[in-house]
Amino acid sequence: MSLKFRLCPILFLLPLLSSCATPKLPGVGAAMQSAIAAHEVSGAVTVVITRKQVVHLEATGLANIARNEPMRPNSLFWIASMTKPVTAVAVLILQDEGKLNVEDPISRYIPEFASLKTPTGQPANLTIAQVLTHTSGLGEADSAAAREAHTLADLIPLFLSVPMQYEPGTKWKYTQSGINVAARIVEVASGVSFDVFVQKRIFDPLEMKDTTFYPDERTPGHLVTAYAKDQATAALQAVPPASGFGRRGHPPLGNGGLYSTGPDYARFCRMLLEGGALKGRRYLSPAAMRLLTTVQTGELPCGFFQSAGFGNHGANYGWGIGTCILRTPHEGVAAMLSPGTFGHGGAWGTQAWIDPVRGLAYVLMVQRSNFPNSDASEIRRAFQQAAADALAK
Repeated sequence: MSLKFRLCPILFLLPLLSSCATPKLPGVGAAMQSAIAAHEVSGAVTVVITRKQVVHLEATGLANIARNEPMRPNSLFWIASMTKPVTAVAVLILQDEGKLNVEDPISRYIPEFASLKTPTGQPANLTIAQVLTHTSGLGEADSAAAREAHTLADLIPLFLSVPMQYEPGTKWKYTQSGINVAARIVEVASGVSFDVFVQKRIFDPLEMKDTTFYPDERTPGHLVTAYAKDQATAALQAVPPASGFGRRGHPPLGNGGLYSTGPDYARFCRMLLEGGALKGRRYLSPAAMRLLTTVQTGELPCGFFQSAGFGNHGANYGWGIGTCILRTPHEGVAAMLSPGTFGHGGAWGTQAWIDPVRGLAYVLMVQRSNFPNSDASEIRRAFQQAAADALAK
């Protein structure tokens, strides 16, 4: 791999908006400009890292169209389900400390789960691993009732008041309730609120200074406006902020509550790319990393490419503890990735994928609310392919 551009190895030591020129891979900016010209997104922040350094950081387009506000490297995005790997890391930190085990029954930490029954009337006996791999069958809370919750503990009765969806372990189905149960278990096992735990144990030591559940308190004025594409006119229309996220008085949701920047999330990815350690500090043991990065769902088809419209690629994916894992690359967004690549996307188009074979991680930050499938978006494919092509030269 030949890197024919200026590198900045101190980017992980200094704020990203420093006097050191940020490196840019040729072709990535042009790919993002094409997506902007097609009204797919208003702008983007793209980051590519190796185990040792940032090899690409670029802000393209606008953070707010009406104000003609340019996108910046430290622009803040709702990362939605890219929160889920953070929740998994929090759980695994506690496992390394002997405070829980992912094979434990949830009822050990939340006693109300002891009475939960499966659709056939059997004791559910759900484990932490099942909720983090979307194989639990746990029911989803009524959305209106969930919006009234103030804490993660408030959500537990709502999850238990609805019927389970299927027998545990028999299928994979993306389930938001389970990840929030895992976040609540972090609170029970650690003795502090979920947002405090991830701040102290993950964000602060990784110098993720802009990552937060409550953006108004941390980085005012940097929040990117979200847009929906009008299918009739192709125009981008501003949409309201995500309901139930981002404000004090709402739970710090482990399924999708975080806001972050490209450089911040790249630091998190670099720690995982380095095997759970960064700059002399270990966050996860090798055993914990194996749980995060290897398939825990057997031969169950998984992920968001299972339908015919997205290629019938359910067998190409498995699920680790809180992460999606690519078993076998396929055309489109996975063509340039290696087997064993892992990561997660978010509802508004954000993506982060870690390729341990090639020693790379790709982070894409955009805010588009109505992608048909954000994991399968053309802008994700174009970004990853342009970066991979540049690195191959």
